[in-house]
Amino acid sequence: MREFTYERAKTPTEAAAAVAQTPGAKFIAGGTNLLDLMKLEIETPTHLVDVQGLGPDKIEATPEGGLRIGTLVSNTQLAAHATVRRDYAVLTKAIVAGASGQLRNKATTGGNLLQTTRCSYFYDTNLPCNKRMPGSGCSAIGGYSRQLGVIGTSSDCIATYPGDMAVAMRLLDATVDTVRADGTTRSIPIAEFHRLPGTTPHIETVLSPGEIITAVTLPRSLGGQHFYHKVRDRASYAFALVSVAAVIHPDGSGRVAIGGVAPKPWRSDAADAAMPRGAKAVAEQLFVNARPTEENAFKVPLVERTIAFVMAQAKG
Repeated sequence: MREFTYERAKTPTEAAAAVAQTPGAKFIAGGTNLLDLMKLEIETPTHLVDVQGLGPDKIEATPEGGLRIGTLVSNTQLAAHATVRRDYAVLTKAIVAGASGQLRNKATTGGNLLQTTRCSYFYDTNLPCNKRMPGSGCSAIGGYSRQLGVIGTSSDCIATYPGDMAVAMRLLDATVDTVRADGTTRSIPIAEFHRLPGTTPHIETVLSPGEIITAVTLPRSLGGQHFYHKVRDRASYAFALVSVAAVIHPDGSGRVAIGGVAPKPWRSDAADAAMPRGAKAVAEQLFVNARPTEENAFKVPLVERTIAFVMAQAKG
């Protein structure tokens, strides 16, 4: 790990300004992803701005009937919250499916959204990776790609987004609230928050330099039955090969979002509209323009079977 300087910010605007004005600076809260990357010298921040004491760690009802989740709310706190368990159960199920209890105690809501890929080529600093070193090439293309993306990828990167919580957030149409260094704020739909790789896979979100997440806002509950099913190589301590988050109503309508297949949580309005027609129709809409490799093409039928499993559960 390389040397760095450190400070504790007193307000979100102060934290944003400190990162925006200091080349190579990064925010740190739980540190469950960043510290690992620093130890491997994949991330080498010159300055860390500690935001743990800023205060946005509450879960509160909104006037519109939704829920506002402070960026520093831990994953454990969020998953256990009574309103989340009752009205947004898919979120609880997704969080519990990820990481370990110890990590969930430290990981924050904002930090969880910002975790980076677990592509093995990204983690191997001896190999080229456009996400780690822009313009160096993508070792995964033509390499071992079983765990990697089948849709939304590009000729520069086929890595997947690794998280579970964000898949449920995408299903629920969450909004990411932020503040910039100049004190201005904005609300970013979760569908627009994570970027596709294109020719700049190292730019993973639409956040500007120094912009900090202050909260995630959920709209009014969708009702229906909530499901999150994660398929992985072993029962724990493994990232998803595919995951399916779904809300299903008694008439068969609903929504579905999937993880483990793309550089961001994946959802399609056309797939939602196809829900009453069954899993095959939903999967066909989700994978329009998919570009799987020979090694990960199994993910397409695996998603269809997982959606079918979730639909069967909904029918009892």
